[in-house]
Amino acid sequence: MPVKKDSAGNRSVEAQVDVPGTPEDVWNAIATGPGISQWFVPSELEGRIGGTTVSHFAADGSMDSVATITAWEPPKRFVAEAPGQSGTVATEWTVEAKSGGLCTVRVVHRWFATSDDWDDQFEGHSYGWIAFFRLLRLYLTHFPGQHGSAFQLLIRSSQPLADAWRKLVESLGLANATEQRRVASDTQAFEGVVERTGPQDHPELVVRLDQPAPGFAHLFALRMGGMTFLSVRFFLFGDDAASVAKREEPRWRTWLEKHFPTPSE
Repeated sequence: MPVKKDSAGNRSVEAQVDVPGTPEDVWNAIATGPGISQWFVPSELEGRIGGTTVSHFAADGSMDSVATITAWEPPKRFVAEAPGQSGTVATEWTVEAKSGGLCTVRVVHRWFATSDDWDDQFEGHSYGWIAFFRLLRLYLTHFPGQHGSAFQLLIRSSQPLADAWRKLVESLGLANATEQRRVASDTQAFEGVVERTGPQDHPELVVRLDQPAPGFAHLFALRMGGMTFLSVRFFLFGDDAASVAKREEPRWRTWLEKHFPTPSE
């Protein structure tokens, strides 16, 4: 979404989604570590003013995002502030009940800047949240309140974004994936109904899974720091979720490393 700005240099971007559930149900999904981890990235959240939130975007801790909670009003609103290269960024989450058993979840990033240097990056953040919110809606629609097992893999490629993405989906036998149609990978335990295919400049595939376990998978590609990053993320539920995740994560890691060897520095 476009960056909003005023003459004083205050800027903001936002994204929102309607999801099923009571405010309490939704709050548990967006304002607790176990809840956030079911649809976003592995996270911890200390629910109080002065508490810390940590989001782990990479398994080795190299891409952790850490913030301090400055407002805490369950089940309606909380704010977390984090330092960054653009200055302090305040992220506000709100939950608003609607009719029909729905709630609107809104996230707003606010920061101060004297130039437009960071506007494109934050505009990209808002589109990222729109993608993650699709997963939040999937979770609250099909697996509300469940705590399953997840794993995420991030691979770098020196190929252009379109080429790397094409190689990923073609190697999996998913190049012709169409929304609301069933797909099955030729090479991996991966079968279900396609919930989302992204546009060419933001390639993405969201599948509600039957195999390797009930849940959903999120595959996407993005450019960052002159490299293409390919992300494969699984959120699995059911009695066997933990054992399936433990089995499938190394299989996917081996497969990805075979098809996308680490680029030479």
